[in-house]
This record gives sequence, structure tokens and C-alpha cells, in this order.
Amino acid sequence: MTDIIAGVEIPETSAVAQATQFVRDRTSPLIFHHSRRVFLFAALHAPAFDLRPDPELLYISAMFHDVGLVLPFSATQQRFELDGADHARTFLLDRGFSEDAADVVWRAIALHTSPGIPGRMEPEVAATNYGVLTDAVGWGLDGLESDRLDEIVAAHPRGDFKKEFLQAFVDGLRDRPDTTYGTVNADVLEHFVPDFRRTSMVQRIMDSPWPR
Repeated sequence: MTDIIAGVEIPETSAVAQATQFVRDRTSPLIFHHSRRVFLFAALHAPAFDLRPDPELLYISAMFHDVGLVLPFSATQQRFELDGADHARTFLLDRGFSEDAADVVWRAIALHTSPGIPGRMEPEVAATNYGVLTDAVGWGLDGLESDRLDEIVAAHPRGDFKKEFLQAFVDGLRDRPDTTYGTVNADVLEHFVPDFRRTSMVQRIMDSPWPR
């Protein structure tokens, strides 16, 4: 039976089913429902921007975009976005997807918190970013039909999303604070972690070994 939510069809492929199970089993209900909502919002926004993303790649981008908060990819500390992107790339290559497809998904996830860049890239990259912005900060809500919003939230409840989502960032980043340099992620640690002090570009230039 085809799964359709708010007029958006969930792709019926083996990779989609496995990605759904991967995120459901390895993350939390918060991340799972958020990721599904991101896909749905991304799919709804795409036509307004004349985007035609591949539904399967868009779905996998959305499902993996935050797994790096709870599943660091390796012992080497890196931005959580890169962890999620690396997980997704490996997931796709292990299932026979092309390097090009895996790279598009990698970019969609790696850049999903980078303001101003995703919208100028591939449809999957742009749409993923729009979906994230909608679910996280309410971007574009006024352009979506209320009955579709209600259907999405009924299928994937938000609960106490604002509080729990921010806590997920704190939990995922407090032990690797240096990875937040130059990103919006530093905002979260600065707000919630008392001893965190963000490093600024000014500080890095002034403290460099150059004499002047």
C-alpha cells in the first residue's frame, strides 16, 4: 500500500525502507519524526521553486541529515553535518548507488545548516534545506495549506519539539565544541552550556603566529 501524507508519496524502494529502519532503530523518536517532516516539507516546497528533486535521494537526504548528532561517523571529531553526510554516502554506495547520487546526498546533508548556499545547488540540496528550515524555524509555513500541515503533524507529531530539539544539539555537541566553530551550532552551546565560549574569526587572526 502506497504511503501518502499531505499529498506527498513516500518513495517505495528498498533503500527508502532501509533508510527508514536505520533512522528509526539508531536515533530517537524526535529525530525520526523531524526527519520525516523535513522530507514532507521539502517535497511540498519544491514545486514553488521549480525544483524537481529525485524523491528517493531527497528522502534519504532528509532521513540522514541529523543522524550525526547521535552517531559520530568515526573517532575523528568533525561537524555533525559531516558525520550524517558520511553515513548517508556509505549507505548509498553499499547499496549500489552511483558516486554522483551519493555525492548529491552528501552535499544536501553537509550543507543543510549553511545559510545561503544550498538554494543555489542541486534540487535535492536546496529542497532538503527548505524542509529543515520549515521544521526548525517555521520558514515558509505561511505558504503551506493548513490541512496539509495538520496531516503532517498528525502523522509525525512535534511534541515538545523546540525544547527537545535544542537539547539534542547540546547532547550531540557538548563533547566536541570545537566542531561548532563558524556554524550556527555554536549558538546552541553558547546559550545552554555555561563554560562554552565561541571562538571568533577576529580572535583567530589576532592570535595567529604572524607578527602583524
